[in-house]
Amino acid sequence: MKSQRPTFIEEKKLAQQGYRYIAGIDEVGRGPLAGPTVAAAVILPPDLDVPWLYLVRDSKELTPKSRESLFPLIEEAAIAIGIGYSQPDIIDSQGIAKAVRMAMCSAIENLSQPPDFLLIDFLALYELAIPQKSIAKGDGLSVSIACASIIAKVTRDRIMIALDETYPNYGFARHKGYMTREHTESLRRFGACPAHRKSFAPVRELIQ
Repeated sequence: MKSQRPTFIEEKKLAQQGYRYIAGIDEVGRGPLAGPTVAAAVILPPDLDVPWLYLVRDSKELTPKSRESLFPLIEEAAIAIGIGYSQPDIIDSQGIAKAVRMAMCSAIENLSQPPDFLLIDFLALYELAIPQKSIAKGDGLSVSIACASIIAKVTRDRIMIALDETYPNYGFARHKGYMTREHTESLRRFGACPAHRKSFAPVRELIQ
């Protein structure tokens, strides 16, 4: 089945209402057993017209090579990009749901241009006094959210590759912290490292 191409429909509707700086927000890394959850906020020019735009999709539908090639193009075209993280200790102490929201809020705070509207994949950030809209499967519908998903995914993958050098026993560069046979076998053999989410049941049970 052909993947859905995100559009500027939501952004254009908001521009017609007078909003100028519309940020798309998405996060990656909710499910892995290790590493941070990473959120990105991306504000694109309302009149963006570049040849690579038709390649933009939800990051899950793109190959690593495609995501890496789009990353600098999005960086160059964007008015502003903000990135936020919740590290494993925050995930363990606050829970993954709150940690995701914290990462999203940090990404928005780290934008060099304050947004006047937020388009958020799935979640609503009621703690922020910024007009916003939550869109189910927004990374497949909104170009701004899809670009945020690419920025967040590439950023997190790079973090996991760096963690693989620090903790070489776990194969983080290959599975990016997700639960694979290789990963669970490494946990049984070596126990957890500081990059692991010790509150997640598979980690907690394997290191007992």
